[in-house]
Amino acid sequence: MNKKFIAAAMAGTMALSLAACGGSSASTGESTAASASTDTAASSAAAASGSMSVAWWGNQTRNERTQQVLDAYGAANGITFDGQFAEWSDYWNKLATASAGHTLPDVVQMDYSYLQQYVSNGLLVDLTPYVEDGTLDVSNVSETVLNSGKVDGKLYAIPLGVNVPAVMYNKDLLDENGIEIHDNMTLDEFYDVCREVYEKTGYKTDVFYGNGADYCAYVLRGEGGHLYNGSEIGATEEQLEAFFDIYETGIAEGWACDPAIYAERTIGTPEQMPLVYGSSPSTMSWCSFTWSNALSALQNAAGDNFTIEMTTWPSKDPKTSDYLKPSMFFCITVDSTQPAEAAKLLNYWTNDVDANKTLLGERGIPVSSETANGIKDLLDTSSQKAVDFVNNVVTPNSTPIDAPSPEGSAEVIQQVNQLVEKVCYGELTAKEAAAQLLSAGNAALNK
Repeated sequence: MNKKFIAAAMAGTMALSLAACGGSSASTGESTAASASTDTAASSAAAASGSMSVAWWGNQTRNERTQQVLDAYGAANGITFDGQFAEWSDYWNKLATASAGHTLPDVVQMDYSYLQQYVSNGLLVDLTPYVEDGTLDVSNVSETVLNSGKVDGKLYAIPLGVNVPAVMYNKDLLDENGIEIHDNMTLDEFYDVCREVYEKTGYKTDVFYGNGADYCAYVLRGEGGHLYNGSEIGATEEQLEAFFDIYETGIAEGWACDPAIYAERTIGTPEQMPLVYGSSPSTMSWCSFTWSNALSALQNAAGDNFTIEMTTWPSKDPKTSDYLKPSMFFCITVDSTQPAEAAKLLNYWTNDVDANKTLLGERGIPVSSETANGIKDLLDTSSQKAVDFVNNVVTPNSTPIDAPSPEGSAEVIQQVNQLVEKVCYGELTAKEAAAQLLSAGNAALNK
């Protein structure tokens, strides 16, 4: 792992919008930067209390590894950590509530789709002063990587890793039935695989039900469109129909998972994905649409039952669709009474090799070249697979990611999920869903 790889991996990276949140605008970016440079007294007083709160979303593997690292840092520095973790949707709901009451944790895990909005609402600390005074060492992080955490020239977020879109699949099941998977499948090829798996095994296909906006944007890129084009939907009705057709065709032909199986599951939680959770082929899937850094968690959930491999998300034009992105960030909030101490934690997270020997790239390939080199020989099989997939499958066959999501994207995301649900339940055709998304999406983006 080296700077050249990381720079290439991060080139053009801006994450697709997954959701959006509001917050109080009690302070501005300028006042945030000023407070970061004059917080010494408050920081020292708070540090004396020996407590710091850190919030993240994730799976059980991430929770365990994160807490181990926090405990190690806390023991060495006399700090007790309040680790606050939740599933994806619950996490952002809780963070939005805390934002409104200015009770945000000291450090929060951040997705690019939220970054602009949290900065605009004056909720994040400008980290530039801590870089300048040496508290936060980014000397081994490429400028391209670092820029993904900047807004208007100020550094508000430290990238934690690099990942890519990935379809995880049950390799043993497919091998036993003579079904072959190749990377960069077109949608037509993917349909054929789904039909073959269903006919031979009874296992169905899970295509991002309840969390499909990322895949919608991916499919649109392959169709020559974009989910967003400034303050409007950047696709035609026909292009949008190609996305909804996946669900309509899958339900009609029987190979798509019945939406009823998701009723009592937390959507997006690796341990509850149909790939690894269910009682029979009718309630399970041979695959899961997710991200490369989820492989370890999914393999842990599968245990010794079967081996999980990964391939690219399908689209009409896979090279145009595929991309690399920053997996997530850490940010310091303006509600922290000890931002200087929090900056030390971010420095430890980024540069301490021993800490990353515990984390082992679960959030993506470490952004510090020195740290990445320090752990590469210790990565488990799943993590090594993920690194190989990023380096050798996606990197040479991808296109720069779309621009960050505009205001109003939260409503568009919600509409995508609602319309997918209606298509799966037979309440709308793919064509009708496409027309509704185009109309309602444009209205949401133009409010």
